[in-house]
Order: sequence, then structure tokens, then C-alpha cells
Amino acid sequence: MNLLTRDVPPRSAWALEQAGIHPLLARLYAARGVQSKDELDDALNLLLPPAGMLGTNEAAKMLADAMAQSKRLCIVADYDCDGATACAVGVRGLRMLGAQNVSYLVPDRVVDGYGLTPTIAQRVHAQGADVLITVDNGIASVAGVQAAQALGLQVLVTDHHLPGSELPSAEVIVNPNQPGCNFTSKSIAGVGVMFYVLLALRAELRQRGVFDASNQPRLDALLPLVALGTVADVVKLDPNNRRLVAQGLRRVRAGALPPGMAALMRAASRETAKATTFDFGFALGPRINAAGRLADMTLGIECLLTDDTGRADELAKQLDAINRERRVIEGDMREMAMEMAESLFDEGDEPPPAICVFDPDFHEGVVGIVASRIKDKLHRPTFVFAASSAPGKEHELKGSGRSIAGFHLRDALDLVAKRAPGVLLRFGGHAMAAGCTIDEEHLDVFEETLSQVALEWLDAATLQRRLETDGPLPAEYRRVDLVEMLHHEVWGQGFAPPVFCEEIEVVSQRLVGEKHLSLKMKHQGQPVDGIWFGRTEPLPARVKLAYRLDADEWQGQKRVRFLVEGAEL
Repeated sequence: MNLLTRDVPPRSAWALEQAGIHPLLARLYAARGVQSKDELDDALNLLLPPAGMLGTNEAAKMLADAMAQSKRLCIVADYDCDGATACAVGVRGLRMLGAQNVSYLVPDRVVDGYGLTPTIAQRVHAQGADVLITVDNGIASVAGVQAAQALGLQVLVTDHHLPGSELPSAEVIVNPNQPGCNFTSKSIAGVGVMFYVLLALRAELRQRGVFDASNQPRLDALLPLVALGTVADVVKLDPNNRRLVAQGLRRVRAGALPPGMAALMRAASRETAKATTFDFGFALGPRINAAGRLADMTLGIECLLTDDTGRADELAKQLDAINRERRVIEGDMREMAMEMAESLFDEGDEPPPAICVFDPDFHEGVVGIVASRIKDKLHRPTFVFAASSAPGKEHELKGSGRSIAGFHLRDALDLVAKRAPGVLLRFGGHAMAAGCTIDEEHLDVFEETLSQVALEWLDAATLQRRLETDGPLPAEYRRVDLVEMLHHEVWGQGFAPPVFCEEIEVVSQRLVGEKHLSLKMKHQGQPVDGIWFGRTEPLPARVKLAYRLDADEWQGQKRVRFLVEGAEL
């Protein structure tokens, strides 16, 4: 692994320090492109205006008209955490703004597949809805939107995924990534898009005299859900997304969060008063996602919608149990998939440019997580396939892919589709994560075509595993209070949490739980404990390590420890 140190522009760091930012934070922020304290201001009034997102004004008029005519609205959600939070934000927000009849429907990952399909459109129509609203999906649902409109439904698509060559014929589309949209936060999550639609709807209702500034509903109550979905979907934390997350975190820490989120924090043994983006991404997000992977995402959405604390606790416990089951399935499947991936190349050789694995026993609900684990270990774009469990679709394989920096996965699938026509039945996604469906008989062709694209696109530099770090940690900053200060900040995709790097003396090391390396080290001559999760191979006595800061408690005393992320060996 190549450990790189981020460049710290001295003028930016100095300007931030002069503005009263802690010297350590000033250095970290400057290395992430922050030039002035103003950029760190997370005030709500600095959010990009809703009118800047193409389609929000039209969506607001359409929804305001529908509400005035007491039309029945139905939200079609997606079965991941972004989709679940977007649905909860949509249902809660529309009701706050006066909608009398709002329901939702979430596709089943196994039976329905992804997005608004003609079958889903029929189910929405059968429920008696007049208006269909997609959240976190729909931009690729050309046939589904057509089917809905043929049944007499009005369709509003809210999404953030990249559009294909043909846009759906919806009455209104709100998606910052659609052609002609100049909204600068292209990486806003699906939940953020829905929140923006609600902001525009509230403005439209004010204009119509339904509310005024003094009695309008406080949509900022939805920000904890917006923050959760934004972090869990691993979208880039650009300045606008950072503001949304910071505002949501502030409310969570103050105890102003939906009962379901509070219950999930308790189920994960986390304190709301000390909530972090890490809690959203690694404690709450996986518990909600587990419902969509192994059961029914309705559980996750109901947990986020209920205002009954007892019911919230009951649902959070169910989600926690499903997540534990998911971990067991994932662990077994990861082991098997890793063996298959490593069998594709000889020991000592480089892995192939792209990796595809499939086994009839794989569970389609966890293929994405397993692909992510293989990608992390082998540093190659990876697809893991499972046989579809949908009735009549047993010949189909559902694949989930994860990529490395410099290889745009959705664009790669687009090229595969062009070079091997008919192989991809469906595909979609982002640069770093994408999904597709193929016939089992075409697996070899898919694997061969994807590998060829990877061979053409990936050079030696891209295939070299690199980790960006923040250089050495001054010894005086190895303190519990500074660890807590760092944890309090908003970190995430595109605004990476601090990782320090330097040569460290390893005093002793032992395996714990058979799969983690527990370390006693000397950092600049002073003792410090550390752990490297998932590593079993021993380290040399002196080694250049990359590590994050953590604080653990031992006999009532809090101590700093290093969480090792990588080594230059």
C-alpha cells in the first residue's frame, strides 16, 4: 500500500487558525480544500435555494394542486437507507404541509427488483392513488412511468441517480443530474432531493396563502432523517450536503429526532447526545438496510415513521435482529466469495483487472456488501452475483458491483451493454456502486467484456492501492478531548475522516478473536494501544502505519487508541 500525505496549503491553514479554528482542525480542513471559515458555516440560510433545482417549482405546483383537490398521493420508495429515509421524509413532510391522504409502497428486492416497474404501477393504482411520487428511484423507469400514466396516474419522479439515454415521460422530474439542471450539488442524496421538493412545496403554499412565515410547518424537524440518508448512501459531502448533515446531527444531539431513530441508537448502544456521522453510516444505516436485504423495507420505513416510542423500540429490536442475521449470512458468503476471487490468480501474481464471482447459494440481499469487501481487499472493480429468487426469474442473476477510484462503474456497464448487446437485461448506479441483471448463460460473456473494459481503462497507477493521510500526529494532540473534538465534526465521502501516518515502533502484538491484530506501540516515544481489525499477519518492529484516532474506556479511564487502517510494508 502506498501511503500518501495530503498537501496542506499553508495560507489556508493560517487563515483558518487566525479565524479561531483549532490548529489541528485548521490543518485538516485546509488539506480538504477549505480556504476560509465561511465555508464551515452550516447555517440553514446558506443551503442552496430549492428554486435552483430543475423541476422543484413545477413539482410544488403539481403537489399543491393535488392537495387542494384532496387527491391521494402514494410514494414509491427504494429498499436501501436513502430510499427509506426519503420515503419517511416525504410522508412526514407532506402530512405536515396538509396532505390528507399519503401512503407509500416499497418494492421487494427479490420479487419486484429495483425501481418503478409496470407491476408496481399497477399496485399503486389498485390502492386507489391518484398521484405517484418516486423517491430515490424513477429516473430509469421509462416503462414503469408509462404504465402508471396509462392507468391515469400523475407521476412525479424525484431521484438523484444518473439518467440513461431516455428520460421517463413523468409530468415532472426533479433530479439534479438530469440534463439542463444547474443545481451545483450534483451529489445530493435521494432524501435530500425529496427534502428540497418539500421546501419548494411549502414556498408554493405560502404563496397561495395556506401558510405565512409565522405559522408555516418547521420542515427542519426532518433534517435528522435527511442527515441519516445522506451519510448512509455514501454520497460526496460537498458543502451543501455537509450543511444538511451538520444540521441533522445538531438536532439529534439535542434529542430532537424521530422516535425510530432514537430507538435504533439505543439498539446499537449509541448515545444520541454524542451522535456522529460514523453512527449514521455504521450503526443506524446497516440496521435499516438489513430490512431491505433480508426481509421487507416496510419495517425500516415504519420504524422511521412511527411517533410511538414503544412501537419504535419494538421495530428497532426487529431490525437489530435482522442485521445480526445479515452479518452471519454475509460472513459465510464473504469467506466463500473471497476464496473464489483469490482462486482467479496465482499467489504472488496480481489479481485480474476486474473480478466477478457467482455461486447458486449466494443470497442476493448481501451481494453488494460482499462485493465491497472483496474490492477493499484486492483493490479491483468487483461484481458478486446471486441467482434471482423471484418466481419465474430463476434463470436470472442479480449482480451488485463496487469500484475503485478512477473506474466509473455505471459507465463501464454502459460500455458492456454496447459491446455485448442483450447481455445486460437491466443496469444502473453510480461511479463507485452499480447493479445489473443478466441471464445466467451470459455470465461468461459479461465477465469477459467487463474485464476487457477494465484492462483498457485501468493503468498501473490506478491499480496501485493508495491511502491518503494527514501525515504525522503531533504528540501533544494525542489526547481524549481532541479525539472527541474530531469525532464531533462532519466527515464522510469526499470529506474524509482524519487518518494520520508515520513510522511507529511495535512493542508487542497478538491476535484477538482470531482475526484482529491487537498492538502495543510507541508513538514518538510514548506508549499507545492500537488495533488493526481484520488483519492477522504480524508487523515488523518498526513500520509506517496509517491510523485513525479513537478513545476507549478501561476501568473508568478514557484512553486514546489507534485504529490502524493500513501500512507501508
